[in-house]
Amino acid sequence: MADTPQPEADENWWRGAVIYQIYPRSFADSNGDGTGDLAGVRSRLPYLAELGVNALWFCPWYPSPMADGGYDVADYRDVEPVFGTLAEAEKLISEALALGIRTIIDVVPNHISAAHPWFREALAAGSGSPARDRFWFRPGRGEHGELPPNNWPSQFGGPAWTRTTDPDGTPGDWFLNLFDSEQPDLNWNHPDVRAEHEDILRFWFDRGAGGVRIDSAAMVWKDPALPDLSADPAAPHPYIDRDELHGIYRGWRRIADSYPGERILVGEVWLPDAERFARYLRPDEMHTAFNFDFLACPWERDRLRTSIDVTLSAHAPVSAPATWVLCNHDVTRTVTRYGRADTGFDFATKAFGVPADLALGTRRARAAALLTLALPGSVYLYQGEELGLPEAEDIPLDKLQDPMYLRSAGTNPGRDGCRVPLPWSGTAAPFGFSPDSATEPWLPQPAEWAERTAEVQSADPASMLSLYRAALRLRAAEAGLGDGPMSWLDSSPEVLAFRRDGDFVCVVNLGTSPAALPPHTAVLLVSGELTDDGRLPSDTAVWLRA
Repeated sequence: MADTPQPEADENWWRGAVIYQIYPRSFADSNGDGTGDLAGVRSRLPYLAELGVNALWFCPWYPSPMADGGYDVADYRDVEPVFGTLAEAEKLISEALALGIRTIIDVVPNHISAAHPWFREALAAGSGSPARDRFWFRPGRGEHGELPPNNWPSQFGGPAWTRTTDPDGTPGDWFLNLFDSEQPDLNWNHPDVRAEHEDILRFWFDRGAGGVRIDSAAMVWKDPALPDLSADPAAPHPYIDRDELHGIYRGWRRIADSYPGERILVGEVWLPDAERFARYLRPDEMHTAFNFDFLACPWERDRLRTSIDVTLSAHAPVSAPATWVLCNHDVTRTVTRYGRADTGFDFATKAFGVPADLALGTRRARAAALLTLALPGSVYLYQGEELGLPEAEDIPLDKLQDPMYLRSAGTNPGRDGCRVPLPWSGTAAPFGFSPDSATEPWLPQPAEWAERTAEVQSADPASMLSLYRAALRLRAAEAGLGDGPMSWLDSSPEVLAFRRDGDFVCVVNLGTSPAALPPHTAVLLVSGELTDDGRLPSDTAVWLRA
């Protein structure tokens, strides 16, 4: 299977690609069980081709107990039965390739599911067994081992350690879980762990996958001494951005480079230090990594310009393309976030009951779409952003499933609000997501989404979907867009204006009053409407021929 053909295109396709993120549970349900599946995605490939994307990134589709939405993987060489079969995945990869669309799969190297055979073996084998060496089992502190081995916190709240129970019913060792207790962390000092993941890459590259997205890429390697987190910010971090990580990803890059068609590695790397971030993008490591600074940036002119400048400056020394993304399966949807008083994003500030002006948020999200698609590099588009979907904030509490909500004692709304199944057609739930109108989707859809279905928006030339389709057509046709240089233009203090290679200009007005446009010969696309005297309204973007 290693000779599975890839689309005929520039081998540097990834440097300027538009990559569409699919959360399989919520994209399209083919069999009426209320959960999205791979057959549903296959049925919507024409929609994705018409939208104009170059690749699809799938959140995990593997067998999983779904303690963390599939990021608790029980078997990397198969497909979760609710999503379909391995044969279905192979068909999806092949059919997408026939449309010129590559597939990027998700790999989660930091941890596996507690249901994985390795962890079941470790629990059964008992304290001190070799099977436990693939994980981080340790005795507890305190007189009776009742305290966790160190002070590391879980990303989902509470301690990052869970205590086991020995066969005789007495408390046993603790195991490390930086996320949920159903997600035991792997020990990357162990040769089995490294060999297993390298084989997983080959398994999916052999089936035609065009790339791999690496979850929590900067958290994989731990200091073997497992020291407490220090209060000194200058102290080396025991599990974030360890130097040993780079050897792992160099090995992965060698595997990717051994396949035809430029198979890529994409890292989820949350790091505030731009220079440290760029080290992961050296020519023999990852191809690209997500730009979280831009994703979390508020809708403010100076903050956005600084984020863009810092991003491009960090990528330049390693000749890697920047990536731009407004939203994903973990963060508040763009329309809602941009409609709030605080337009930035931070996991620590997520809360119930934060008001949002959705009309304002929609205007800004439309402008932000043109901004991101005009910047140098590649763009990631989360499913439903092209429909302008807001965050679903009225999900009944007994329907919420995210461990972020469950482990926060109900104070954090979690991530379910951006994972609600998509509305395709019709006037009532399930809005074409499932074929049976009596089927209740795994998360409830807001009734007001009847106005935002793909069917309604396809017929409306002023809709968000029509805007994205037009923008992606122009992006594909404009030689100066995608990867390449850009230069800032002189503008008023509340306006971003820049030129791409050639005569393409993007202008975004983040101020409160209309702004004059620079000299131009044509208006290519505008996110709203220009004023009667040809100026750019507030919270609006335009593409020009200069």
